[in-house]
Amino acid sequence: MELAFIPSPSRGVLYLGPIPLRGYAFCIIIGVFVAVWLGNKRWIARGGRAGTVADIAVWAVPFGLVGGRLYHVITDYELYFSEGRDWVDAFKIWEGGLGIWGAIALGALGAWIGCRRRGIPMPAYADAVAPGIAFAQAIGRWGNWFNQELYGKPTDLPWALEITSSSDGRVPGTYHPTFLYESLWCIGVAFLVIWADRRFRLGHGRAFALYVAAYCAGRAWIEYMRVDDAHHILGLRLNVWTAILVFLLAVTYLVVSSKKRPGREDVVEPGAVTSGDDADAGEKSEDKGTSETGASADAGKDDGNKDEADAEADAKDEAGSGKKT
Repeated sequence: MELAFIPSPSRGVLYLGPIPLRGYAFCIIIGVFVAVWLGNKRWIARGGRAGTVADIAVWAVPFGLVGGRLYHVITDYELYFSEGRDWVDAFKIWEGGLGIWGAIALGALGAWIGCRRRGIPMPAYADAVAPGIAFAQAIGRWGNWFNQELYGKPTDLPWALEITSSSDGRVPGTYHPTFLYESLWCIGVAFLVIWADRRFRLGHGRAFALYVAAYCAGRAWIEYMRVDDAHHILGLRLNVWTAILVFLLAVTYLVVSSKKRPGREDVVEPGAVTSGDDADAGEKSEDKGTSETGASADAGKDDGNKDEADAEADAKDEAGSGKKT
């Protein structure tokens, strides 16, 4: 008998009249807002303009959602295209099913388009939003809790997750809460990137690469614990192999980039720097004008004092001449 466990919600959707409010969708939306908010603060701190991160997110977020859904549907195609399944369900993104690998890949493409339109270096933007993406993933994973999905092997640990649903092949019981493990791991990754960025002044995409490498390191062992159906290659789940490959690519980028382009970008948004320079120039011009005006006034004052002194000297000379005569 389990003395303690994490209960699952009895349902993942509430109805506000005819409008369904889904926990999975709420978690995704809240995560996006957190990522944009933190990314905006970090972008401004690096010399960018307020609002730029949100403008580019308008491109990155839709691309990311499409990419995440495509990866999930392609890698789990039997859920939608096998016998007895309805292919229309592939479009029901609110019911769960987003692959982070596809979300990052197409999300990066959308961000690249947005950066190109604004004349902003993509690596600098990626560095600014990296911790926010990790926090967004941490929040988004709770959507799996609402849907009672993506849990691990059976366990009787005090923090085991109770599964009550028996649909789609689920077996009620207590399991490892892999959604919670990944959520906590992502929070740790976010703080790691923030610390390393401050400590080593990471630039040219290295903060983002650190986020990717750290996330993949955790995803590999968490993925290994899961028991939901998945494609296997050489005895390992497909996502484990993906995590290993992406981890190696991220570490390689970190090493090569640090040698070829050490340091951090001096300018991340040219327009913001130009505006600041113009303001500085204006202040200097005003200071110069004030100095010149003050100097002119002092010169006029000195001339006036000199004229008064000359007049007094002439008067004394005239008075002296009258005495002698």
